[in-house]
Amino acid sequence: MNDILAKDVVIVGGGPAGLSAALVLGRGRKKVLLCDAGSPRNAAAEHIQGFVTRDGTPPWEFRAIGREQLRPYEVDIRDVRVSGIERLGDARFRVTLEGGVVVESRRVLLATGMVDVLPDLPGYRELWGKAVFQCPYCHGWEIQDKAWGVFAGPEAELYLDFALFLKGWSADVTLYTLGGFQVSAERRAQLQRAEVRLVEGPVRRLIASADGNALEAVELEDGTRVRQEYIFTRPPQRQVALVEGLGLALDEMGFVKVDPMQQTSVPGISAAGDLTTRLQGALIAAAAGAQSAYVMNHQLNMEALGAGHAK
Repeated sequence: MNDILAKDVVIVGGGPAGLSAALVLGRGRKKVLLCDAGSPRNAAAEHIQGFVTRDGTPPWEFRAIGREQLRPYEVDIRDVRVSGIERLGDARFRVTLEGGVVVESRRVLLATGMVDVLPDLPGYRELWGKAVFQCPYCHGWEIQDKAWGVFAGPEAELYLDFALFLKGWSADVTLYTLGGFQVSAERRAQLQRAEVRLVEGPVRRLIASADGNALEAVELEDGTRVRQEYIFTRPPQRQVALVEGLGLALDEMGFVKVDPMQQTSVPGISAAGDLTTRLQGALIAAAAGAQSAYVMNHQLNMEALGAGHAK
């Protein structure tokens, strides 16, 4: 039987939230295991934007810097997937890694991000991260004043407002309803005043450039082609299988519910980053990771003195 590793905190996910938490906990002299399955949600992105001192940094470089800065604090970093988490009766956790390694930990931080469920629309997946984006703060500056389209989701009012909001970056904005809802006369007039074009009805496919790296047009169901350079949209998201199996309380949108200290409904398990909020970005995730680590470090220090308790 393999030996069981003992850690203060196991962090699941090696993105901005996980790295930030590991840094705080490492400096707090905690024994930390950071597990990274190697499938970052922003893998298709070329750069991280809007992160002070790291604006324009490629995601892989950001992670490499983060890992290097953990080295003095002896954080145990493993490129491995966590296959199971079990809460023990004594407020500890048994974390099983792929390959059979078992870790006992006093706390667990979930920083797994979310899984984007991309639609089957031809051309969408191929242009994801190249010409199909989610966040104007991440990409808007670089593609300002280009021909932008918005693919609306089921929350009609949200996407109507989003199309208007994008006028701050480009005068050329087109809203595609995808046949999902009717636009009221009042809202139609509002879009017209803002010079946001409205295209109603289903979309057949996205037409890419010859090299496959750029968007040239959106083809509608009737064969009409609308010139378009970029699309902003938000595909559905789901939790990773590990999180789905933990029985954590989720909100109505499927995000893990956390309190102001990033603690979940299961005592001893915290969560930080994209899996907890629709407001998703590297800087926001890193801040949440640090917040969760401050709280866990405080709790662990007090518990060691017999002056504290788990959530």
